[in-house]
Parts: sequence; structure tokens; C-alpha cells
Amino acid sequence: MNTVIAFIVIFGALVFFHELGHLIFAKRAGILCREFAIGFGPKVFSFKKNETTYTIRLLPIGGFVRMAGEDPEMIEIKPGHRVGLLFNKSEEVQKIILNNKEKYPNARIVEVERADIEHELFVKGYEEGEDDSQLTSFPISKTAVLVENGVETQIAPFDRQFGSKTLGQRTMAIFAGPMMNFILAMVIFIILAIFQGIPSNEPVLGKLTPDGSALKAGLQEGDVVNSIEGSEVSSWQDVVEIIRKNPGNELDFSIVREGQNMELPVTPEVKDVEGEKIGLIGVYSPVEKSPLKSISYGVKETYFWTKEIFSMLGKLLTGQFSIDALSGPVGIYVSTDTVAKSGIFYLMKWAAILSINLGIMNLLPFPALDGGRLTFFAVEALRGKPIDKQKEGMVHFIGFALLMLLMLVVTWNDIQRFFL
Repeated sequence: MNTVIAFIVIFGALVFFHELGHLIFAKRAGILCREFAIGFGPKVFSFKKNETTYTIRLLPIGGFVRMAGEDPEMIEIKPGHRVGLLFNKSEEVQKIILNNKEKYPNARIVEVERADIEHELFVKGYEEGEDDSQLTSFPISKTAVLVENGVETQIAPFDRQFGSKTLGQRTMAIFAGPMMNFILAMVIFIILAIFQGIPSNEPVLGKLTPDGSALKAGLQEGDVVNSIEGSEVSSWQDVVEIIRKNPGNELDFSIVREGQNMELPVTPEVKDVEGEKIGLIGVYSPVEKSPLKSISYGVKETYFWTKEIFSMLGKLLTGQFSIDALSGPVGIYVSTDTVAKSGIFYLMKWAAILSINLGIMNLLPFPALDGGRLTFFAVEALRGKPIDKQKEGMVHFIGFALLMLLMLVVTWNDIQRFFL
């Protein structure tokens, strides 16, 4: 049960911050964001604040921000339609009732001659009940809503639509999602450094495990290692390498403790790691705590794992890794279960690595992903005009279908690997 909670919290947080990036920069650009959703499928929970409906959906496999103009906008109000109009204090149309008009007794019924709810914002028609009926034009508020079957949908004037914004604004609204994943990872690494300390490369012993050979031999946290078996050491890495190369062999440690030189024999335990026998003595690396250095550490760790993930992707593309090396939701769940048993700090580090992974995956130039959309923006910048929306939509549709197929294959591989 703890693993389920950990998986939901981690995956939910990664998706939340990713979509929050899209939302923040879309709103900054003045784009009407209709929905901020975590998950897909039927709604489980929702509430509306200002212009945006915030929802949690049944299938926890991602999320989305529905921006005005990305999909075909509204129901078209055609000539001859009878609509009900409700006005605000400025005598602008605030609600356009498309059906069930009898539920709105105060609405003025108009037979539409012409309407424009994107550019000029007006509805022109003949009002019922007027003895001397004449063609009248009614101005529409920029925040007006269409009401159909009791459901209100805010109109999106063209200047509030995604396509009306500059190339830079659209690019930033899409890039902000992956960017937030990198920022989230960096923040997590900084928090870990503040609470755990920053690993140091000094040849100083950190915390000792209660059942390790270091504690049994009399070593203590804070001991400075001068040499091992007569070989001088100048860094923690030197200490680790000598110990790893001597499983089961007694080593003579020359240390300094509180200004006193000491000699202690230590026998590394034998540990089998992927078929290779290595030595371990049960000592963690030394750490130092510094708020300023924690920030630097967060940046460096984010860069390190970004580079590592890109390296693994390169191996996958060059055939050094097969598709079986990929993990989907099932594989991530199993890995989360393993990491969760090691403690909260290991779980936080795992979340940071997953966040970087999500950011990188979304930046790949593949249709239906953020990187695919950014690729279309790059082409638009080069040719000086956007690609036809229908053609772009078809490419993204095909890409999404292939992405779902890949997810099914990876998930089936995970099930076979872990459960069959």
C-alpha cells in the first residue's frame, strides 16, 4: 500500500509541475486555459477558479492543459438560430443561451442574422416580441459564455487563442512543461543536500553502518585516512577504490583521530555485484552542510543525470540497448517499490531522476510530444509562416498512436519481466 501511495504521489507531482509550467506561461501570454487536468479519461474531481477548470481524471498516465484555439473552438452560431441573450451592467451580451431557453425567463430571444464571437464580438438579429422589429446589433463581452444544456463555456476571442500569440510566446508555453521538470529535480537535489549534506571527496570517514567491518575494526566517523597498506590516499575516491579491489583481504589503515596517529587493521567484506566480487567496509562518504553549496550541488546533480539519460538514449538509438531496456509505468512502479524500502531520501532522489527523465522524453522531437510541437515551431521560424494546422494535427495524431503502441509494448515487456 505504501508503494502505491508513493507511486501516485511521485507520478502525480511530476505531471502536476510539468503541466503547471504550461499553465503559468500560457496565462502569462494571455491565452485562455480552459482546463488543467491530471490524468486522462472520465473526471473524478473538478473545480473551477476564474477561467480554468482544474480536474483529476481516472487514468493516471499523464495530464494536459487545454488552451483555447488548440482544438476547433466553439459551436458556430449560424443565421436563423434563435438564441437567448443575457446582458451585463455595461449592456454587453454576457450569456448566449443556445437551447432550453425557457429556463431563462429574463433572456431576450433573438433570431440571428449574423454573429462573430472571435474577432468583432457581436451578434446581429431580430428580437422577438418587438412590435416594430428591426435588425439590431448586440455587442458581446470578451468574457461571455455560451450555454448549452446548462453547461457554460467561455468564448475565446482571437487574441485569447493560442494561435494568435507570437512564436516566442507559443514556444515558451510549450517548453515550460519540460523546463519545470528540470527545475523540480534541481529543487529536490537542493533539499536533499540541505538535509543530508553534500558529498565531499576528502579522505574522511562519514557515517558507519552498525554491522560493517569498519565499526568492528574500531574506525569512527570523522577519522582522516592518511594511507592504506602503505599507499597514500588524497581523496575519498582513493579510499573507495582500494577497498573495492581487496574483498576479504586485511588492510592496514593509517588514520588521524583528534590529532593522534593510529594504525588499525580492517578486512573488507565480500560483496557480489553483478557477478563481480568487491570489498565493502560499511562507511558512507563524508558530507558537509552549506546552503550556498547546496544550490551548486543541485545544479551539478541535475546536469549529471541529464547527461547520463542522454547517454543512455544515445546507446538505445545506436543499438547498444534494446527496447527491452525501456521501462513503462509497471517498471517504474516496481523500481519505486524497491527504492521506497531504502527510505524517504532515496525516494526523493528517485523522484528527481524521474523528473529529469520526463523532461527529456518530452523534449524529444517526436510528434505528439512537446518536442514535436517545438520542432514545428522551428520549421515555422525558418519558413516564416506556420504549417497548415490540419497537416500538423494529422502528424501529431499518428505520433500519438505510435506512442501509445510503444507504451503497450513496453508495458507488456515489464509485465513479462517482473510478473511472468
